[in-house]
Amino acid sequence: LPDFSLLFSGFILRGDYQFSASARMNQYESGKHSPDFSILHKIAKVLDVPAAYFYADEENLSEILKIYGQLKTADRKALLAFSKEQIKR
Repeated sequence: LPDFSLLFSGFILRGDYQFSASARMNQYESGKHSPDFSILHKIAKVLDVPAAYFYADEENLSEILKIYGQLKTADRKALLAFSKEQIKR
């Protein structure tokens, strides 16, 4: 599963999107509050992962989503076709 502490810390350090207070990020990390989807989408863009990555509830799924986000469109289609073939086996 994503290490939100490291991801959010890297997000702040990169400075691509500034929050008015680091306390807000701390609340996201601790689970006290959750960012809305528009904020999460911006974080995902900065970290070069799909937004769905943050919702993965399995380690393998989060890794697949991370890899998928790095593929070009043609490679994504090929991966989808391969996956569908695996189901038919």
